[in-house]
Amino acid sequence: MSHSTKYHLLSTINSPKELKKISVDKLPEVCKELRQKILEELSRNPGHLGSSLGTVELTVALHYVFDAPYDKLVWDVGHQAYGHKIITGRRDAFSTNRKLGGIRPFPAPEESEYDAFTGGHASNSISAALGMAVAARMTGESKRKTVAIIGDGAMSGGLAFEGLNNAASTPNNLLIVLNDNNMAIDRSVGGMKEYLINLNTTSGYNRIRYKLARKLSQWGWLDEKMRGRILRFNNSLKAAMSDQQNVFEGMNIRYFGPIDGHDVHNLVRVLDAIKEMEGPKLLHIHTVKGHGYAPAEQSATLWHAPGMFDLETGKRITSETQGMPPLFQQVFGETLLELARTNPRIVGVTPAMPTGCSMNILMNEMPDRAFDVGIAEGHAVTFSAGMAKDGLLPFCNIYSSFAQRSYDNIIHDVAISELNVVLCLDRAGLVGEDGPTHHGAFDLAALRPIPHLTIASPMNEPELRNLMYTASLPNKGAFVIRYPRGRGVTPNWKCPFEEIPVGKGRKLKEGKEIAIITLGPIGNMAQKVISQAEAEHNITIAHYDLRFLKPLDEELLHEVGKQFKHILTLEDGIITGGMGSAVLEFMSDHGYTPHIYRLGIPDKFIPHGTISQLQEICGMDEKTICETIRSILEKKE
Repeated sequence: MSHSTKYHLLSTINSPKELKKISVDKLPEVCKELRQKILEELSRNPGHLGSSLGTVELTVALHYVFDAPYDKLVWDVGHQAYGHKIITGRRDAFSTNRKLGGIRPFPAPEESEYDAFTGGHASNSISAALGMAVAARMTGESKRKTVAIIGDGAMSGGLAFEGLNNAASTPNNLLIVLNDNNMAIDRSVGGMKEYLINLNTTSGYNRIRYKLARKLSQWGWLDEKMRGRILRFNNSLKAAMSDQQNVFEGMNIRYFGPIDGHDVHNLVRVLDAIKEMEGPKLLHIHTVKGHGYAPAEQSATLWHAPGMFDLETGKRITSETQGMPPLFQQVFGETLLELARTNPRIVGVTPAMPTGCSMNILMNEMPDRAFDVGIAEGHAVTFSAGMAKDGLLPFCNIYSSFAQRSYDNIIHDVAISELNVVLCLDRAGLVGEDGPTHHGAFDLAALRPIPHLTIASPMNEPELRNLMYTASLPNKGAFVIRYPRGRGVTPNWKCPFEEIPVGKGRKLKEGKEIAIITLGPIGNMAQKVISQAEAEHNITIAHYDLRFLKPLDEELLHEVGKQFKHILTLEDGIITGGMGSAVLEFMSDHGYTPHIYRLGIPDKFIPHGTISQLQEICGMDEKTICETIRSILEKKE
């Protein structure tokens, strides 16, 4: 079956202009084909499946009613934007999604004019779209419509509420579409989730209200001052009659819904009816994550990003893992539970990533000692600090790139008071196909200048286990442990707990010509390269595992500074200000003058691709390390 036969409507849509030419009664068929296209492509090229399946009808309706790219559609996060990409000229290229040089994993203005704003991290859409709406108003583009599309999970983030607060007090015509599926990656949590489940406004009420507002405007009785008074009176009256306070209308943001987010005809009708309304407004829709594909509907968390799968049977295609080293997050989760069993002060905190970081292991056995705080990284850190202040020992697990959002909280609420919070930064370093918004590139350089922090990175799974144990011991203060996505190197990793002296590295191998200093799991690659280089060049290379970026092992670095004229540093983090910079500073401060060669993530944003492809782009792959060693030897001669 040819592409055009299989997708007889979708194959004609190369931009939203072609979509608008299709009669509204055929839109359900467009949705069916679009959903099938997403399923077909992702079954063999993995990506974020469930969210995009759940927003197919919304995507079609938005592009049918609004005039993108002139009108701005701002997708929060972007997990749900695959249908948007396919409709906006990237249908045939969608097979390259998340591949090196292919379609980006999230909305990116650099890729398409239809991608109004950068996506990847949650809760930024309302603020960004409000800025665009104000800009349109101030630059004379009064006809331009601006829409923020945000999920109920992202609505739990503090930035979303900051945007709502500002939208309520700033003249604008912003439309916020709240896609409520009771999910983030795992189930949504918190008071906002419960509120959204129960919130309701009748369609009849909204029709009467809209007609009355139009009449009052035509008669000249509805200026901004009067509009505010009427809104406040109306909201109070409706709250009294329904025994329910609408938080959005309490902020003078017009509320519509909730409506069925899978009824494309009604979505088009409602969007068309409200798009010309003055002032900020919110459309609340109910959807099902994974809608239209039974396996994804039944196990939404698993099918958020399921990997490859058989489209017909719904069976996920997984590689054989028996006998393989574990995932670092698995080691974290199982070790945390072991520690919590023996130490009643230990609690776990995660911002909406219990499954991803494996804190669900603790949650399953000790649900009262594990807290999913929603998409709220700053709160996760300060919440942990509050518990630590009064005697608990929180293990706060945040993905490295998301921890960027909690930087002030780490400084102000943890480090200044030297509170005993263990910050476990998962997905540190290059993460692969999720690309520049998700690489954990900056944590080492960002955290290194902060006083009172211990910063460590384990080379393997037993080291992670023992660092967690060390951090749980009394009087260790604020303790950061960073580790990468994926598997380690040690299948039999469950060693007895052993304290690691804080600030002490390891000499892994003696050598004479060159010293290689590594931090974290990338040291395993260095070991392979050292063996190759020594055999090829008939030399000996020393290898030091620094273990701690802060405090530095000064005894180890003094040894290196005295013995070696050539030092190579290797780290899975940004070179600027990272571990290599720390070594440079130490050598300079103590009068050593070796030639120092630094390898790591360069001073640029790294695209999406496989880890090995990205390491090659960054010049931190085995081949480049070997070439650097060869270059050092040539300079010695």
